[in-house]
Amino acid sequence: MARNLRKNITSQEQKLWNLLRNRQFFGVKFVRQYPIGPYIVDFVCRRKKLVIELDGGQHNTDENIEKDNERTEFLRSKGYTVIRFWNNEIDSNIEGVYLRLMSFIET
Repeated sequence: MARNLRKNITSQEQKLWNLLRNRQFFGVKFVRQYPIGPYIVDFVCRRKKLVIELDGGQHNTDENIEKDNERTEFLRSKGYTVIRFWNNEIDSNIEGVYLRLMSFIET
């Protein structure tokens, strides 16, 4: 499943991946579509225990909000910090996304 997701990357995932790949982002290694327990996270820095999730409009339903909250709680129980961005944030404010991520990496 993770391998399939890596092959079918969304334009927003590609845009963020272009910032994170090859340790370009402050020398920190990220991987994408990585399994953690029963979930596959969009991006993770295992050393910093930071998960980045990109959400489209389908995540804005009551059912999916509940599922996302369960997922976030599971990841937090494993010691991860979870940061979420909407796809439109990636499209329209990549600089703001970059600055917000930077604040998590510098700590």
